[in-house]
Amino acid sequence: MEIKVPYGQNEISVHLEKNSIAGVIHPNPVECGDEEETLRNALAHPLESPTFSEFLSGGGKTLFIVNDGTRPTPTAKALDIIERDITGFDCDFIIATGAHRAPTEEEYKFIFGRHLQTLRRADRIFVHDARKEDEMQFIGTSSNGTEMWVNKRAMQAERIVIIGSVEPHYFAGYTGGRKSFLPGLASLKTIAMNHKYALKPEANSLVLDGNPVHEDMVDALKTLRGKKIFSIQIVLDSRRRIYAAAAGDINASMNASIEAANRVFVVGIPQKEDIVVSVAPYPMDVDLYQSQKALDNGKLALKKGGTLILVSKCRTGIGDDAFYKLLSSCERLEDVLAKIEREYKLGYHKAAKMAEIGLWAEIWAVSDLPAETLNKIFIRPFDNLQSAIDAALSRKGAGARVLFLMDGSITVPQIVP
Repeated sequence: MEIKVPYGQNEISVHLEKNSIAGVIHPNPVECGDEEETLRNALAHPLESPTFSEFLSGGGKTLFIVNDGTRPTPTAKALDIIERDITGFDCDFIIATGAHRAPTEEEYKFIFGRHLQTLRRADRIFVHDARKEDEMQFIGTSSNGTEMWVNKRAMQAERIVIIGSVEPHYFAGYTGGRKSFLPGLASLKTIAMNHKYALKPEANSLVLDGNPVHEDMVDALKTLRGKKIFSIQIVLDSRRRIYAAAAGDINASMNASIEAANRVFVVGIPQKEDIVVSVAPYPMDVDLYQSQKALDNGKLALKKGGTLILVSKCRTGIGDDAFYKLLSSCERLEDVLAKIEREYKLGYHKAAKMAEIGLWAEIWAVSDLPAETLNKIFIRPFDNLQSAIDAALSRKGAGARVLFLMDGSITVPQIVP
């Protein structure tokens, strides 16, 4: 039986016997209405906020905060829909990179679509750089001690409009809302202070109550009290169409989107399997740092002692390399976790999550990364997916089955008896 698996913006094919396939998991199919109508209805009926048109009518500089190219957020599509609403207003756009690098040209096109050249000619696009301390402004401290240093442009703007999307997130619970500021527009110091909580066992996908990362983000946002913010939160279906939207207050709009996100991205499976292929599809395949999310979701469907196969092009390489340097400096996975106990740096949460999986399962990968790069961090490399699956099935023996998680970065498998 042939199965086509996403790889970059293309596909690769593998062949398996039917009895070796446990399932091919995509986000749940949902019925989408008219995308423009869905978004416009959210704008006209905002939560705890004036309507979008009323919000904009006050005049002054409006700053749009948009996600970078590692997120599936349909920013360009949203701009298509609201274009006539914002025409004539003084609007700038800032790309909320968090600790990520600046976008590539390909990513700029993905983010802004047909609006890119117009906005560039008008010098309306800015990129957040968490490492430029002179561009940050201190606005207060959360009750946990996280210091909120954020991009000055956000504080200088008269109004802020956020365009985000809500999906499960492996340690923040969900994306969306508060993440546009922290980590989106925060300093490296602020991000590190918050992300250290990702090491806590309560920091998990789908969890907000008791999640120290989320709760710290929400608490830190209180330092923005009084700022005029209008949040547009979108939930996509498996084909990246707008399925649901909520707008208005930054926290209310995110919370209202969670039920819709769960309907799409939380997928029931009958049992865990010996072999799980978890795919980081475009654009989440930008690098190994981002692709790690597919490992964290894939582990939820894997038996102890099983084989987890990451499929990700890793288009730009490793990404932020603090996690890689830590993993590659250790001879044993236990040593990785011991080092993190002694000292935390931003990115170490990635190393911790990978090491924790590696202690009870094998991690293999099919990517464009050099074999020696993966070998150094306890990941077995393969040139192609067919070879990896054949090797895993041979190793596990009779009765072993393969589960394919086709959108592993944001799909959360759950056991449903």
